[in-house]
Parts: sequence; structure tokens; C-alpha cells
Amino acid sequence: MSDSQQPSGSRKHSSSVNTIDSNAEANQPMLNPEEAEEERKNMQKIIAALRYYQKYCYSRVNKTESYLNSLPLHHQGMLVKYRNHLRVVRDCIDENQKVIRKMLRDNAGLIDMVGSCEQVHVAQKDIDGHIAKIRHQDMEHAQSTLKLIARDWSDACAEEREQSYKPIIEAVEEFFKPGEFALNEVKILVPGAGLGRLTYELACRGYDCEGNEYSYFMLIASYFVLNLCTEENKYTLYPWVHQYVNNLRMADQVAPVRFPDVSPAANPPKGNIMMAAGDFLEVYKTPNSYDCVATCFFIDCANNIVDFIETIFRILKPGGVWVNLGPLLYHFSDIQGENSIEPTFENLELIIKMAGFEFLRCETGVRTKYAQNPQSMLKSEYESLFWICRKSQNATDPTDQFDDDADELVGGGSNNGSASSSRYADCYSNGYRNAYQHQ
Repeated sequence: MSDSQQPSGSRKHSSSVNTIDSNAEANQPMLNPEEAEEERKNMQKIIAALRYYQKYCYSRVNKTESYLNSLPLHHQGMLVKYRNHLRVVRDCIDENQKVIRKMLRDNAGLIDMVGSCEQVHVAQKDIDGHIAKIRHQDMEHAQSTLKLIARDWSDACAEEREQSYKPIIEAVEEFFKPGEFALNEVKILVPGAGLGRLTYELACRGYDCEGNEYSYFMLIASYFVLNLCTEENKYTLYPWVHQYVNNLRMADQVAPVRFPDVSPAANPPKGNIMMAAGDFLEVYKTPNSYDCVATCFFIDCANNIVDFIETIFRILKPGGVWVNLGPLLYHFSDIQGENSIEPTFENLELIIKMAGFEFLRCETGVRTKYAQNPQSMLKSEYESLFWICRKSQNATDPTDQFDDDADELVGGGSNNGSASSSRYADCYSNGYRNAYQHQ
């Protein structure tokens, strides 16, 4: 992780989005051979999944076509239009793969920041030779990435963004009003930034905005959109082509989506924008660093949501605000091999207050969709939570008292984890230690 991933006192204003901090690579902590190998394998898995997208999606079409060919001939005669539709599905998969190849080719800048091209390059023969090692979960993430591009960067999903991002942006503007604040000095962090649209929109309003993302799928796609898409609606995706059910018309499954609806490279934000890669809990350790933390569909991505709450409290400046919108899906719940706690909002409200926050506003039942096909016969919708919390001006870290109590409970033993904590103040542990920046 570069120094600029830790909250810093100043970052130069940028008039464009599509540049990378020239010092970023030089500031990266050196990885030992084991860590470097792990990093290489992580990137290889993601690149392999993206390159295998076409073959994986073909396998689903092949299965359907094989069954179709086994049906009685008079049934096949009734399904001629359906058979032709499957050919169109293949064509859409081909077009999606073209966009994926373009993203991977043009992402050399990002790939260089997580390791040399030689380290992370995955030759096609390597993918073909290790197909069994590509997990079904990774392929689902590859497909989801296409839907999330549509959610964040297409006109087709403008309603979703209105539901999810508008309340957060309005809350930020309410507390940091233009004219009352030097907006380029208001530091906002967006953990779980995904494809980067919320981060970009806040920076467009003049704020100094930093996005944080853990997933390389998201980082590769967001880097491509934020830096390399120089024209509006230049590319076409078919994000719903993987949805074989609840389609009213054949055209609904193969509906095209053009992106980006706005080009960040051609329309740079007024404020500074930066994207940092890494695990939120491991990256953000410096207390009193941000004026605002904005979370959207993020806080339920933790094994232990209390860790997220305490970290947000710690990194906020006294008087800073936390704006949150999203459900309580709890992504690790019921996943084999993962631990998880799933407190209800009734519990969570008390936990947030115990962490030291004051609720300024709280709403339930905020209707929000997430990466839904607008034409589908079935659309999932959350009744999300929306709140604004403030860290008091004279706040102290409540975990200090909890830690003292814990030491007493175990006889005041020494802190065996101190060396590890010191290490993580400067670099990541497992996973995504590097950052890319737009400065």
C-alpha cells in the first residue's frame, strides 16, 4: 500500500481522472516471496475467470441445445424461434467477451501496480490447462461484474442509482454545503466503492473523495471505466444474457446496454478522486482522518460488522459524519467455512451508539434495487436502511476501554498481536496491498 492510501494531510488537486500517481509503485511495501506468489495467484485467478467467461457461458447454451436436439422432431419444429434465440445469446456472449478482452488489454497500468506483467500474465494455454481450478464462484463474479458495469455506468440503470446514491449525495451536501466549506478540503471515504460511480459523483461536486475496493473484478472494471473510456456510450454489453428465466420477451434477455453514460476521462471531477485497493479493515488504521464516510450496500459484507463500525468511528474526524444506505444481507451468513454474526437492526442501532455515534437521522423501508434487469418478470427489491450518524467533537475511542476490560479479564496479559498490528499500519496482510490513484 502506498503512503497515499493512508489518510494524508494533502493531495494535489487533479484536473483529470485518467492519471496515476507516479510515486505509487515506488511507495509500495516490498513483499516477501511467499506474499508475492500469493498476490500473483490472486490476480491469475481473476484474469483466468474473465478470460474463460465465453467458454463458461457457452457451456450453459450447449447444455440447452443438447437437450433441445433430443426432443421429438415435432417439438423441435415448434421451437425454431427459440433455437434461433440461443444463437443470438451466443452472439451476445461473444460481444461481452470482446469487452472483457479490451478491459484486460487496457488494464496494464493497474496490473503493473499489483506486480510485473510477467508475474500476473496468464497465457491462454495456462487457462486451458487449469480449467478445473477456476471456481464456479469466480465465474459468477465475472458475470456479476458485467451487471455492475450496467448498474453504475449506463442509462438503463439510472433509476437504481437514483435510489441508492442520491440520498447519500444529498446528505453529504446537506452537511458540507457549498459556500460554507472549502469542498476540496472535505475528505470523504467510500468503502466498498465497487465500480466507482458514487466516488466519482461526490468528486464531481468538488469533494476530495477516496474509494476503497477489495475485489480485483471490481478494480479491473472500474479502472477501465474511470481511466480508459474516453467517449460516452462507446461500448456495448449484454449484462442480462445469463438470465434464462422470467423473461417476457426474447429481446429482454439480449437487451444491449451501452456504457459509460458519462466518460470520467472526458469529464474529470472538480474534486480529487482516488481509488485504493485493499481490505477495508487492514487499509484504514489512522484515526481522525476523514470528514465523512459514505457506505452503500457495504456494511453487511463483514464477517463481524462491529469491526466495520469501530473502524468507521476511528477514522472519522471528531464531528465527522457517517452516511449509510443498504440492507443487512450479511454476505458470509450460511457460507461453508466462513464465520458470521448477523445482528438485527434493533441490535445494530444499540451497537452503533455504543461505538460512540450519535444518530442524526434514521429511516427504514427505503426501497432499493441492486443490479436488476429492468425488464425482468422478477425483480428483487430491498427495504433498505438509511442513516446519518455523527462522531462527537470530544469523542474518544470506546475500544480503548473495552481493551482494558479484556486485559483485566485475562489477567492483564501482554498484547501478543502488537507486532502484527504495527505491520498492518503500513501495509496489507493477505490480499490486495496495492492502490491505483487518479491524481
